[in-house]
Amino acid sequence: MTWNPEWLKVESIDLEAQGVARNAEGKVVFIEGALPGEEVQASIGRKKNQWEQGTMTAMRRESALRVRPGCPHFGLHAGACGGCKMQHLDAAAQVAVKQRVLEDNLQHLAKLRPERMLRPIEGPTWGYRYRARLSVRHVTKKGTVLIGFHERKSRYVADMSVCPVLPPKVSAMLLPLRSLIGAMDQRDRLPQIELAIGQRDEGPVIALVLRHLEPLTLADQDRLRAFGTEHGVQWWLQPKGPETVRLLDEGGPELAYTLPEFGVLMPFKPTDFTQVNHHINSVLVGRALRLLDPRSTERVIDWFCGLGNFTLPIATRAREVLGLEGSETLVQRSRENAVLNRVADRASFGARNLFELTTDDLVAFGQADKWLVDPPREGAFALAKALADLHAQPRAGWTPPRRIVYVSCNPATLARDAGLLVHQAGYRCTAAGVVNMFPHTAHVESIALFERS
Repeated sequence: MTWNPEWLKVESIDLEAQGVARNAEGKVVFIEGALPGEEVQASIGRKKNQWEQGTMTAMRRESALRVRPGCPHFGLHAGACGGCKMQHLDAAAQVAVKQRVLEDNLQHLAKLRPERMLRPIEGPTWGYRYRARLSVRHVTKKGTVLIGFHERKSRYVADMSVCPVLPPKVSAMLLPLRSLIGAMDQRDRLPQIELAIGQRDEGPVIALVLRHLEPLTLADQDRLRAFGTEHGVQWWLQPKGPETVRLLDEGGPELAYTLPEFGVLMPFKPTDFTQVNHHINSVLVGRALRLLDPRSTERVIDWFCGLGNFTLPIATRAREVLGLEGSETLVQRSRENAVLNRVADRASFGARNLFELTTDDLVAFGQADKWLVDPPREGAFALAKALADLHAQPRAGWTPPRRIVYVSCNPATLARDAGLLVHQAGYRCTAAGVVNMFPHTAHVESIALFERS
């Protein structure tokens, strides 16, 4: 680290919550901990030809957007938790930063501007995280167990006693969990606890998935049972991959979440992919379907359908919906959820590698009036490319969907795919907006609407 005595005026903030300034030489300086409008000094840790990166060491002018972090483990100091990056920034300003990231990606990568920016989807900023993967480490030299997220820029586990982004009941369990693991025979072979919370009418269902590298002793299993009874949680055991997960003891309420607007109940296993923020997910599904506007006479395809988070609500509105996913296991689970929700007559499912789609595949899946696309971080490049190819060389008897709603967890891949849809497939980006699924973090979820010109 090199201390720089120059006072730097912070002009903006990037997605990693670093203040962006320019030094006297005109070089861009990224400053951890600094906010727009502040004047700071920084200790520089990295130097490149075009930019430098450092950490704020002093401040003589404070931003009106700076707030007191809500977690005692947040900060720039050694050992600070790396789970959140923006707790020092006002929550509304965090959303504005994420919207700017979406707009910049669309403008610079896709060379387009949405015709309309949607109002951001926001919700509770604390206690919202219903899914989390917590690392576990027995530190022999300190005689303690650490459970939590990793430290900033480190592989070490942060020494956490609370976590305000977790529901209060779960946050209060962190220290008891440390005591539990510390008392177990296999404490050195337990690397991870995964949290998943379901929502039922009778209240939340809290599941904890213990990853264990060796079979648990009977005594350890009894310790887990006692903890579960005392704290009201289900224990699931995972000896290997996610497919090996099983309940420690059968019985108890099933994990599920609801989409009340559509009368849909979605059962899931604790290792299934579901959104971390149930409140925001419910609002997101409602917005997606209003933008898609499926009619009772229309056929819809839901690409990357998962467990049917969008497919089943669409089935309550459309004549027919086809949900496509890469895993046969997920497809079977989606079928079961369709039967449970009494929409199996309008919802069908298929398994296909959606990252290797061709024009032949699109034609084979048949015409659809509208598409819903919800890919992982890699995006839906093959799908967008095949659609662009069919626009360039149309097939007799097949027409493209009139409307596409694209839900994204990565603004860069959304922009890449949007560029194909707009510049090569004949669509307009008529609306786009951000979804603050992960408050206080750099994660940007977004939604965009594409319509045929």
